[in-house]
This record gives sequence, C-alpha cells and structure tokens, in this order.
Amino acid sequence: MEKKKVTGVGGIFFKSNNPEKTRQWYNENLGLVTNEYGSLFEFRLADEPEKKGYLQWSPFPKDSTYMAPSVKDFMVNFRVENIEELVKGLKSNGVEVLDDIEEYEYGKFVHIIDPDGVKIELWEPIDSTFTDMYEGKTTK
Repeated sequence: MEKKKVTGVGGIFFKSNNPEKTRQWYNENLGLVTNEYGSLFEFRLADEPEKKGYLQWSPFPKDSTYMAPSVKDFMVNFRVENIEELVKGLKSNGVEVLDDIEEYEYGKFVHIIDPDGVKIELWEPIDSTFTDMYEGKTTK
C-alpha cells in the first residue's frame, strides 16, 4: 500500500490589514475561539477517531514576510506523513524546496513553492502537544 503524502489541511494563513480586529470579528460574529495566533480548530482523525487533530487559522499583518518568497497574500499548510521521504521525492520531481526540515515540539515543517509561486507549508504534526496546551480552548 502506498504511503499517503498529504493527509489533510493543517492551516490557513492570510494577510490582514488588522489581524487583531480580524480575530475579534471572527470570535464575536462566527464564534471562533481565538488567541494571539488566530483559531485552532479541533477535529477527529478519520483513520484514528480516538485521536484529535488540529488546523490553525491565522491572520498575519499585511507587511508580514512569512509567505515570502511568494507575493500572494495567503499560504496553505498541509498535514503530511513521513516528511523526510516526502521531501526526497519532491526534490527528485524538481519541486523547489525552500528550506531544511525544522522540528518543534508540535511537529516538523518544510516549505515549498507550487507552480503558481504560492508558498506551501508542509507539516508532520504531533497533535498531542496541542491537546496538552489548548484543551478546552479550541474551535470545534
């Protein structure tokens, strides 16, 4: 059986003229549970429903360079499995990999550029870290 590459969406990031006001608007009008980063959406993993997964929704300042070198005002984060092997395969397919894999307590990350010049973030998550940090403080 072939290993999955992308397992879901891990985040939606976009530039905003006023991220704080945007977070507040989404909290007051659409009920998102917000924090300084945006909103952390909680869901159950399809193949392991006893486990929680997370998606981060985040407005960034208009002048943020986080999405660079893309000139787009948004970036998508995809949840992936086996990021090291995935990156090897991407490189062998000629995909532009922007950085080395970075590891944090909540997972591993790397960035690529798609054919339209959009920066894509790949994330091999450790969801249990978010469960420990944000239990009861997520959007469901």
